Amino acid sequence: MAWQLFRLGRWSFVHRRVVAAVWVVLLAVLAIGAATLSGKTSDKFELPGIESTQAFELIEQRSPQASPDGATARVVFEAPAGRSLTEPAYNSAVATALRELSTENVQSVADPFTAGSLSPDGRVGYAAVTYTKTANELTDADRSALETAAHNAESAGLDVAIGGDALTEFEMPLAEVVGIAVALVVLAITFGSLVAAGMPLLTALVGVGIGMLAITTLTGFVELGSTTPALGTMLGLAVGIDYALFIMSRYQSEVRAGRSLEEAAGRAVGTAGSAVVFAGATVIIALVGLAVCNIGFLTQMGLAGAFTVAIAVLISLTLLPAILGFAGDKVMKGKPRYLKQQTAEAEFRTHGRRWVDGIARHKWLALAGGIAVAAVAALPMTSMQLALPDDSSKPGGSDARIAYDLISENFGAGANGPLVVVVDTANAADPAAAVHTATENLQAMSDRPDSDIATVVPAVTSDTPQARQMFAQQLETVRFATITVIPASGPSDQATKDLVADIRTTVADLPAETGARALVTGQTAVGVDIADKLTDVFPLYLAVVVGLAIFLLIAVFRSIWVPVKAALGFLLSVGVSLGATVAVFQWGWLNELVGLDTTSPVLFILPILLTGILFGLAMDYEVFLVTRMREAYVHGTPARQAVIDGFTHSARVVVAAAIIMIGVFAGFALVDDVILKSIGFALAVGVLADAFLVRMLIVPAVMLIVGERIWWMPKWLSPLVPAFDIEGEGLARRLDKTAVEPPAERVLTGS
Repeated sequence: MAWQLFRLGRWSFVHRRVVAAVWVVLLAVLAIGAATLSGKTSDKFELPGIESTQAFELIEQRSPQASPDGATARVVFEAPAGRSLTEPAYNSAVATALRELSTENVQSVADPFTAGSLSPDGRVGYAAVTYTKTANELTDADRSALETAAHNAESAGLDVAIGGDALTEFEMPLAEVVGIAVALVVLAITFGSLVAAGMPLLTALVGVGIGMLAITTLTGFVELGSTTPALGTMLGLAVGIDYALFIMSRYQSEVRAGRSLEEAAGRAVGTAGSAVVFAGATVIIALVGLAVCNIGFLTQMGLAGAFTVAIAVLISLTLLPAILGFAGDKVMKGKPRYLKQQTAEAEFRTHGRRWVDGIARHKWLALAGGIAVAAVAALPMTSMQLALPDDSSKPGGSDARIAYDLISENFGAGANGPLVVVVDTANAADPAAAVHTATENLQAMSDRPDSDIATVVPAVTSDTPQARQMFAQQLETVRFATITVIPASGPSDQATKDLVADIRTTVADLPAETGARALVTGQTAVGVDIADKLTDVFPLYLAVVVGLAIFLLIAVFRSIWVPVKAALGFLLSVGVSLGATVAVFQWGWLNELVGLDTTSPVLFILPILLTGILFGLAMDYEVFLVTRMREAYVHGTPARQAVIDGFTHSARVVVAAAIIMIGVFAGFALVDDVILKSIGFALAVGVLADAFLVRMLIVPAVMLIVGERIWWMPKWLSPLVPAFDIEGEGLARRLDKTAVEPPAERVLTGS
């Protein structure tokens, strides 16, 4: 493979105009496609087969005009202190606002004066607005109606805040600017050249552009989640810069060794490019492996991320050497004045050598200390709670947060996330009696002293003969009824999630008693069901992804223990990342540093998404670091000395790559969207822990302790594993025309 990559890199260098033209044309075609074919993304988290989704499907099937998963808005009106919304002027202003809310996509508007959503003192009331379409399908007229109603009510002297998802419009954040700024500084210091520093940024931006335009075009044909493009941007930018950094570093080393620019480009792609291919392959395996979970939105995010990573690999192998061809020897020039005269590479090697020498002298202490730090940092993970994000996690002062807080203060936190019990009466002998039985069971639950139910709103709120008759007729037509349960706790509280399980236990005997069945749904129920599903499939996902990646690493390093050690180290990184996320987001430790002013459970998809992404990135650092160690080993250096030499040569690249990735992910941790914020924060901490604690402390300590046995592989396995010349030994022999047998045969084997 190294020889083929050498040819590709050299060809791209020589035929740079052709290569550049191909990528530019592809970028232009996708830009046209994105501009003309794109559709809208979705904010829905749905999973077929779970109870909460089955309830939505039942309602849609039997009442096609209903949209149980449509967008919602909660318009909260607040009168001045000491005044009441029941006063004629304010009452009229609210009534006018409610009329202005109606558009063709509005399904219902609950008047606070008749729906029981007026506070006891009359000062605060809210109107629950439901739509027939999801938030991303709403029109400008729908949103304009909300804003106009709020503005006119405010003109009458009321304070108005709007919660829910109807006004939520996902926008790509400017977080990339933070990552690019960090990357530029790090690259300039690493390469000692502004020209060289700009090249990885240029290729990474081209890769991100192609990936995002392709995903945007795809939205015209497939419904994609709103976080899918952002995740692709995050990963594409991070790995795109890092992969180009690795090849650029090798290119400069080859040029300093006296190679011609053309040969240096070929050798850099043939050697460092091999590591990039395998590093990218591990990331792609981890992301594509999310499809094992059989959860639509996770599969979309994984495939989109894998696509942008694949583009980043291809661009690093082709467009980067082409740009090097355009730059010529300028890539070795343009050193900023503020850098010291001594080259950055020499400084890094000096510090790297001192660091690894210190580990060699105190290897057992380094190993024990590193594991102890990781274990302590991971402790908060034991109390992790998972939930869907809600308005309580929005920034303080935002409309959604103000609306949430006003409703919580005046009506209880549970009013922000009611549960819905759907009673399916299709097989009930007496449908009305079945609904009555379910209501009585729920009411009995709410009467218990330890109950978390604040209110049970029955399907029939009036007990008059006329109301009962109308309800019976309705049941004959649609064959279902809905009972609303208002929890005492907030939507993301653990008590509300426990309540979902309690309600399901309470109504479990309903089929035997009445022939009807009851399904529990609502935002909290959806989150509980998806979190349970993720927990069930997580072991399978981990086994498939880690198993494939370990086999790939066995082929790369011709060793059993190196991949096993890499995987065990990754578990420490995940533990640190999740522990820090719980401490900041759930416990509130130092949460102001990431722009949070409240606590909330951890995003329910974060553990499995973090595992997939971080595993791939962790294997990146393992490949970048250990490749140079193995390269020294196969060239005849004793095993322990090879660890020291390899670390000295690769530490500069790993440090620079890690800082760049941390900068990219930290930029996303500063945006307002809590989903992106939590993902960005968890990845930034995970990369920090994996690169500096695991790969640069624990890994060399283990390899120095084990010595030559770290490269052991059973004799029976060796012929079954394909051999890849990732160290470039075969490439070097072919180019140098030597007849020396490859030292790569120095692989410990045993039965």
